[in-house]
Amino acid sequence: MSASTPVDEPVNDPAAPAGDPLARERSHLTASRAALRAMREDVEALDIRDVTANWVNAEVLQHQIEERIKALADLSDTPLFFGRLDYLHAPGAERAEGAQGERFYIGRRHVHDADGDPLVIDWRAPVSQPFYRASKKDPMDVGLRRRFGYTGGDLTAYEDEHLSDPAEAATTSKLLQQEIERPRVGPMRDIVATIQPEQDEIVRSGLSGSVCVQGGPGTGKTAVGLHRVAYLLYAHRERLARTGTLVVGPNRSFLHYIEQVLPALGELTVAQATVDDLVAHVEVRGTDDATAATVKGDARMAEVLRRALYSHVTMPTEPVVVVRGSRRWRVPAYELEELVRQLLDRDIRYGAAREALPQRIAHAVLVQMERAGEAPDDRVQDAVARNAAVKAAVKTVWPAVDPAKLVLRLLGDAEFLAEHAKGLLDEQEQKAVLWAKPARSVKSAKWSAADTVLIDEAADLIRRTPSLGHVVLDEAQDLSPMQYRAVGRRCTTGSATVLGDLAQGTTPWATRSWEEALSHLGKPDAVVEELTAGFRVPTDVITYASRLLPHIAPGLAPVASIRENPGFFEVRRSSGPADVIAACRELLTREGSVGLIAADPRIPDLTEALAAAGLPHVSPGEETTRSTRLTLVPASLAKGLEYDYVVLDEPRAIVEAEPDERTGLRRLYVTLTRAVSGLIVTHGTPLPTQLM
Repeated sequence: MSASTPVDEPVNDPAAPAGDPLARERSHLTASRAALRAMREDVEALDIRDVTANWVNAEVLQHQIEERIKALADLSDTPLFFGRLDYLHAPGAERAEGAQGERFYIGRRHVHDADGDPLVIDWRAPVSQPFYRASKKDPMDVGLRRRFGYTGGDLTAYEDEHLSDPAEAATTSKLLQQEIERPRVGPMRDIVATIQPEQDEIVRSGLSGSVCVQGGPGTGKTAVGLHRVAYLLYAHRERLARTGTLVVGPNRSFLHYIEQVLPALGELTVAQATVDDLVAHVEVRGTDDATAATVKGDARMAEVLRRALYSHVTMPTEPVVVVRGSRRWRVPAYELEELVRQLLDRDIRYGAAREALPQRIAHAVLVQMERAGEAPDDRVQDAVARNAAVKAAVKTVWPAVDPAKLVLRLLGDAEFLAEHAKGLLDEQEQKAVLWAKPARSVKSAKWSAADTVLIDEAADLIRRTPSLGHVVLDEAQDLSPMQYRAVGRRCTTGSATVLGDLAQGTTPWATRSWEEALSHLGKPDAVVEELTAGFRVPTDVITYASRLLPHIAPGLAPVASIRENPGFFEVRRSSGPADVIAACRELLTREGSVGLIAADPRIPDLTEALAAAGLPHVSPGEETTRSTRLTLVPASLAKGLEYDYVVLDEPRAIVEAEPDERTGLRRLYVTLTRAVSGLIVTHGTPLPTQLM
């Protein structure tokens, strides 16, 4: 590595100082920012008055223009480009992707000058791939790879790798390490400057296949998933613009933490939601105990619901008589039964079959008309299908069913549940899910989160859920089988990126294996990739947390931190909140964000202690600032969040706040691994023996 290797003067900056490489790169940055402003001004100046046929077209086009303007925003504290590639050979030469003497600046988005020549190449473009993949062993036709260092938005350093020079030894990039370890305040940042080869391989995998990423704390799995969405939108924009993309996270705090990553990459159309958002058919006002929630989340409930729904279909016992003019057309009961059985055998959605039945009956009538010498057309068939006698028969044989009312009856009527759960749920399981006091109506029922997933399943049995082009499911290890099904039906015709860590499963129904989870998701053929290199968690911290792995996930290998800096780590005895506050003050003297993580029951006392000490703080999901860098985090909301420094209060209390020890130890593992630069563990009670 060299920080001062001379380079040829960029063709776009002929006036840049000839003997100062850093000045020439700064000049290119200035020119690129000016070009980006010009691109935005060109869009802002568009006059659409003479190109739209009507007000609807005008509204659509204006919205597209506004989105384009947002995508071209220049974020002053975000580097416009972070790397440069100098290729060896001209186009057409074997293995070459670039032109001889030509270079490409790699950045977050494409920028071109007034002549259309590129000043910055999008990191997702094929020509940018060697920035992440090229090595001494496989230089990919790259002679020079340059990384840039920034302070704020100012370019302050650069670092070169001569990939084709055998005399230059391969070393770890200091700028790369600095970028990984750079203190963070506020929401999650993109990682386009630090994507590693194994991460890039996942990011650039094709749209047609689904991918599951198993990754321990700090391996960058969330960032990989988000950057994969950005890449897919770049490579398949037209298709995904039609079908849509979605990121599913565990809670609102997590979604708020990650919400700026995709906009920073110029992608503004990706929807974000929790599983609860997806299945919000009714208001959630109740809760389940662990046993009830586990049974309701079991995949067997899907069959219980299917049986209960189709029990509404009854075989006809009376004929249908259709009167048209002076003629009466009779469809006998046995023929109606045959039509019903044919629809049942087709295994189509309940609602679709119900809509098809009157047309089937009408067709049977038309056959009789034709035999009688008439010549009915499609209009006659539609009229017969709308006949009152046909409607009455369909209402009796195949009645409309409301999904919420179906679940209401199933959870409130012991006999109805027993009838359709026979052979699936035992008596104790049925008793666990039954409401102690049946609700009178859908509105008055105190629905739980697990109940809404059942309603969503029932709704899909009645009417197919629309499918998106791609769904990213983060923190997936905590989902129940029924929740996997709910997410899976949002991408039945699309693909999925599943992200998680089996060791961080903190629900009683947490998945045991990715094979099982992917089966419930409807993506059994998804490729499972494992990330084991830790970029975020310091060596000393991850080593300490990994003491729990044999007790919570015996089959998983510990994360191996690649950080050269071992980080700051201490375990301290505490005599009360004052010692916890002191630890927070100590860490706030350092640069970066600080998280105080504690068991949920201890949050009120710590809130009072922080207020009494005059130490300002925010809650998860709220923006930190330069003056308020402390976040008070309940352990139940810590998953997926990261802070430069963490004070972890009372590990034993975190374990004991969960319904069982295994879940508690997994929760503790999550909270121990939220620190990027340093961790202080404070405890007044003995530490769990698994940490000793």
